[in-house]
Amino acid sequence: MNAARTVAYLLISFLLCTGCTHKKKLYTSECGDAIHYKKVSFIHLIDSIKFYDKQFVEVSGTYHEGKHLSALVNDSLFTDHGDSHSLWVNFTQDCPLVMPGTGKGLFEPEDGSYLQMNNRIMTIRGRVDAKSKGHLKAYCATISDVSMVELE
Repeated sequence: MNAARTVAYLLISFLLCTGCTHKKKLYTSECGDAIHYKKVSFIHLIDSIKFYDKQFVEVSGTYHEGKHLSALVNDSLFTDHGDSHSLWVNFTQDCPLVMPGTGKGLFEPEDGSYLQMNNRIMTIRGRVDAKSKGHLKAYCATISDVSMVELE
């Protein structure tokens, strides 16, 4: 009976977890088509932020959004997640991000509600601005000229 209970528990856990997962969503902009992006780890980017100033990078982390909040933080459990070790994300309408094939924009409502991005893993392409520190100048740097967002 113990084995049957364990199997049932695992099956229920699997079903609950799969019901909570999000499909990956990719949004791109034509503004980044001719640019070569350097894929860097979050930790390396933060540790070498002055080296990457004004360069175009691709980096992944957990996105946090809210009132006066648009930040990419390290998704590792073993590092500092404070603002000074995070990146401010500056989305603009200059280069709209749209889902290929659908034309739906990143900030357009879908089925009557906006895309939930808070606390989701995000891969982003953009330009590092080490002099811009984001809201209240509390962040390590800013990622601007965003040309690609992939949400997991």
